[in-house]
Amino acid sequence: MRHRTSRKRVGALLAGALTAAIVVLAGCSADTHVDIDVPPQTDVALAEETVQQLQDAVTAAMTASGSSGAIVGVWAPWSGSWVAALGTQTPGGAPVTTDMTFPATKMTRAMTCDVLYALAERGTVALDDSVDEYVSGVPALADVTLEQLCDSTSGLGSYTPHLFGTWVQNPERAWKPRELASFGIGKERDSEAGAAYLDSDAGYVLLGLALERAAGMTAAELIAEHVVDPLDLDATALEATPSDAVRLTGLHSRTLEGGGRDCAEPLDVTETSLSIGFTDSGVLTDIDDLGRYAQALASGALVPDDAERFADPLAPSSGALSWNMRAGGAVLAGSLIGQAGALPGYITAAFSDPDTGLTVALVLNNSAASGSVGTYLAWELAAIASKAPAVAGESAPAAGLPWTAEQQHAAIAERAICAAPAE
Repeated sequence: MRHRTSRKRVGALLAGALTAAIVVLAGCSADTHVDIDVPPQTDVALAEETVQQLQDAVTAAMTASGSSGAIVGVWAPWSGSWVAALGTQTPGGAPVTTDMTFPATKMTRAMTCDVLYALAERGTVALDDSVDEYVSGVPALADVTLEQLCDSTSGLGSYTPHLFGTWVQNPERAWKPRELASFGIGKERDSEAGAAYLDSDAGYVLLGLALERAAGMTAAELIAEHVVDPLDLDATALEATPSDAVRLTGLHSRTLEGGGRDCAEPLDVTETSLSIGFTDSGVLTDIDDLGRYAQALASGALVPDDAERFADPLAPSSGALSWNMRAGGAVLAGSLIGQAGALPGYITAAFSDPDTGLTVALVLNNSAASGSVGTYLAWELAAIASKAPAVAGESAPAAGLPWTAEQQHAAIAERAICAAPAE
């Protein structure tokens, strides 16, 4: 079980107050911009052969998932980049463009944990504070800490399996965070707090509620202050984006009588309320912001230097491979750190290697397939890009990934809901 000593909050609060006073007396505001410590990106396009391999992988995943469109970004600092929009908003509809916004899905979890570590550094909370210090009406969770909610080791369950069908059928209904969380905490916990990893969207919603109460700010304001503003993520916000932003259309293929999916005429679920995600998966973003945030997450740009966010990762299941772990609201896959998930209409994934800077980000616009399709596609793209040739004056990384592009391609094919068209 992970446990860390509480910070001496009085000293931290006094220090914070003194710093604020100095800023006011100086007549200026503090610069919150944060630089991301990754290798500089070579400002050229990836080699044509590499781009073709990447595009083939994406189009195959689109077919398998029934997606009419996709937006993808791949950045290999030693070789080049590829940011592309493929397909159409709906089958036969308007083209997808790279500036469209979409839900970040589970990457929101990592952002919520960023806020936790920022508030802990200020002394507003401590990582080992109990959630019931801030969220009323949950005395049964007195042994659950804020850090355990961030790590998804609280033993709490998830609400998505219970509600996904309702969201698809009634997309515009707004949900209150406590209402969502009740579906995850209303049953006996599967494990003792801190004992094991158990994916829990309810836990991240409770964490968001606790941080709101502790800081006296909304979750949207907290993510803006501690994530969006420092990283200059202009297209990113909790449950909102700039008014002139165009949303990527989100689809969901219906189940047909007798089995199978209707991949020709999927439901349009773009208007699904983002209140279904809150601080678990309610952030909207675009492909450039998603890739930049993945780099910040992987490199630890937003957490204190002495933070041990990824120090004690845990396996997501008993049969997980040794390179596939979880910690700090993130997925640790080999040398990559990121997140992936799904909401009605979208499958999203983003990963980055803090040492090489290799980064991939993507969204598919149909949620009927398993959300793991996005994970496998991100890992397939990373495997392809990791072998991209270095341009003049640069050196390609020596180390590789513990999987091949072919393995991830096969994993996507196994989870296909739509057959490839006959040739």
